[in-house]
Amino acid sequence: MHDLPSSPPPAPELFTWEFATDPYPAYAWLREHAPVRRTTLPSGVEAWLVTRYVDAKRALADPRLSKNPVHHAEHAHGKSKTGIPGERGAELMTHLLNIDPPDHTRLRRLVSQAFTPRRVAQFAPRVQELTDGLIDAFAAKGEADLIHDFAFPLPIYAICDLLGVPREDQDDFRDWAGMMIRHGGGPRGGVGRSVKKMRRYLAELIHRKRDDLGDDLISGLIRASDHGEHLTENEAAAMAFILLFAGFETTVNLVGNGVYALLRHPEQRARLQRSLDAGETGLLATGIEELLRYDGPVELATWRYATEPVRLGGQSVAVGDPVLVVLAAADRDPERFDDPDRLDLSRGDNKHLGYGHGIHYCLGAPLARLEGQAAIGTLLTRLPDLRLAVDPSDLRWRGGLIMRGLRTLPVQFTAVRD
Repeated sequence: MHDLPSSPPPAPELFTWEFATDPYPAYAWLREHAPVRRTTLPSGVEAWLVTRYVDAKRALADPRLSKNPVHHAEHAHGKSKTGIPGERGAELMTHLLNIDPPDHTRLRRLVSQAFTPRRVAQFAPRVQELTDGLIDAFAAKGEADLIHDFAFPLPIYAICDLLGVPREDQDDFRDWAGMMIRHGGGPRGGVGRSVKKMRRYLAELIHRKRDDLGDDLISGLIRASDHGEHLTENEAAAMAFILLFAGFETTVNLVGNGVYALLRHPEQRARLQRSLDAGETGLLATGIEELLRYDGPVELATWRYATEPVRLGGQSVAVGDPVLVVLAAADRDPERFDDPDRLDLSRGDNKHLGYGHGIHYCLGAPLARLEGQAAIGTLLTRLPDLRLAVDPSDLRWRGGLIMRGLRTLPVQFTAVRD
């Protein structure tokens, strides 16, 4: 008598609070048993989840998978359920995450001027100044919430400086941004209201800067518009908005997830501290890449829509179907990474997809890396006995489909007084 083939274990439940705490076992099941799987999301929208590295990389660069929501088959009645919360109501749709070539090529060329290696390097002292100032504010207390007190304000103030938002207005930006990343945790309609306030403010700031151009990014966008690049005011406001949106929450999560991973892996944290104490920077640089791979800030790449039939991972994706590439799953694929569930700060050959791939590769990646290295390196140097103040089971992850980040990260350390 022949043994019957064993059936696979039942499919895991996705998008629950338990899943949010540790999605990686579920992603391992999907990679093995259903690497491209049609799934009903919590919003009710049906989309294909892509979880293997080779399929993910291919999908991220496939021109048949458009970023423009107009190609969504359910666009008429599902339009409010995809994309970034609040962007439609505030008329902020014309940005890099929602458009294809040739418009994408034109806008990216304009904005890329702000993220050249030279400009990012020039910004390093300001990032370090912000980092030290934030740590100074809580170092004498012996405790802090590293999300609220550190990881959140650092990239907000950095991106505001880059955009050219005056210092006296930056706290307003911090409040609006705080509402945007709550992902439903705030008052009903709060995200949409905050996005509209930000949109209104950006439009006013663009008007003011036309008469007083500086060396900031918004001034650069205005100059480009005045020199025949045909950047509309809506495009300028949308570009500023998406740079803020994409440029702050990713860094909040990079710092929060990264510090949390180090606190959960004391041997790796000790290696890094010894390296920093010796004045070395190599392990910090490779370590940031490993933290991006291991538990990165962006769980799923932003929405794509098939403009023609696409064969992906053995599945037929129909015209108009949404496709979501699960970066977190691809970056733990054992077919691409040795021992992928192990944190190894010195890992080589680490071509993770944390910042995407192809023409939509994250423009702000150099700045995010700079912020991550400054934040984590300075924290470990100045607060060497940093430790969790709660049991890991008490921590909660923010809801939301695209980003992955902690709500809070309470820590304790020996108070440092001047």
